[in-house]
Amino acid sequence: MVELIKKKRNGQALSADEISHIVDGFVSGDIPDYQISAFMMAVYFKGMNHEETAILTDRMMRSGDLIDLKEISGIKVDKHSTGGVGDKTTLILAPLVAAAGAPVAKMSGRGLGHTGGTLDKLESIAGLSVSMSREEFIEKIKKYNIAICGQNRSLVPADKKLYALRDVTATVDNISLIASSIMSKKLACGADAIVIDIKVGNGAYMKDVQEARQLADVLIGIGQNMGRKVRAVITSMYEPLGRTVGNALEVKEAIATLKGKGPRDLTELCLELGSHMLVLGGISSNKSEARQKLKHLIESGEAFAKFKELVEMQGGDISMIEDPNLLPSSKYTFQYRAKEEGYIHQLRALDIGLASVKLGAGRATKESQIDFGAGIILHKKVGDFVHKDDILATLYSNDEAHFKEAISYLDAAYAFHPHTLRKKALILDTII
Repeated sequence: MVELIKKKRNGQALSADEISHIVDGFVSGDIPDYQISAFMMAVYFKGMNHEETAILTDRMMRSGDLIDLKEISGIKVDKHSTGGVGDKTTLILAPLVAAAGAPVAKMSGRGLGHTGGTLDKLESIAGLSVSMSREEFIEKIKKYNIAICGQNRSLVPADKKLYALRDVTATVDNISLIASSIMSKKLACGADAIVIDIKVGNGAYMKDVQEARQLADVLIGIGQNMGRKVRAVITSMYEPLGRTVGNALEVKEAIATLKGKGPRDLTELCLELGSHMLVLGGISSNKSEARQKLKHLIESGEAFAKFKELVEMQGGDISMIEDPNLLPSSKYTFQYRAKEEGYIHQLRALDIGLASVKLGAGRATKESQIDFGAGIILHKKVGDFVHKDDILATLYSNDEAHFKEAISYLDAAYAFHPHTLRKKALILDTII
């Protein structure tokens, strides 16, 4: 392993056998965390070529069981986000698209750094389980058209271990490691068509559109090699998505959005991604038709009914969905106020995400416990005019000591301007 670390450190390409040795050894426990950490740092600085990335993806995918969804009729669709702040789209999209008739086979992850995780959000609902066998996963999709699972030990164990280690070794934002992580899970889970939401901005791992396009090309290339339809939508993450950041808070906002009462940006993103999913899934012939279908499902209540069904069939307390006030809450709150007057010119998603972690909504280490009630509600966002002392955000935590550190991040997040400024577009590009 030392020789392989050295080889990658020196910028040399690794063979299929060498990559297999690394992945298999890490999964078996023969290669320790510290050597894999050194290897990933070498990859971070020296990169991997397309062939290495494809081999890494394949070996990670085959590190555990593969789910064959052929017995489920129709085109199975999935969606993935590269990670953002306030990104609760899966909670809305999965039931929305399933209600439209497309089978949704979704494997999700946990929070990574300053970004939230779908599984953590779902587990803020009492009793809800994201652990299930391959047979249970298939049966739920056959019966309900939807299932959301986590990575149990038998599904892509290589990615489960690498994912947690990348978070605490500053090796998250590398195109090869991101692409292999995304596609190994998607391919192992058996979906036929995948829509990938690639976030760009200070709150994302992709810092510019050009870099996002490079990632999109790698992801689509891997999908083509594996016989899957892949479409990438590049979206803005310069400010948080929606108005909530934190697990139970985001579940509440997802419920509101499914009822047609969500914030404009979150609703628009769900309609955009969902329309692509329906077209790829063969449910709609074009995006316009798909969008109208999705709007109808929200207005009719069918989308929310499907979410309730999802929660109930995965063991969740349905009363928390019917009355979101029953979801976990925090003992303490703090109102963050504007220090000056003007239009909000900047609301850095990264700093808001880091503040939410300090409040307890995210993990500082692999072993950190999540405070499901912790987080932030944003009352004002980019483009809004505020007076001095207006409430910009409300902070939630079960430890008052966390507020001081979180406030310093909010101070860095906001910037003001005397004149209104044009907001950045939400949808930046689509790669087919």
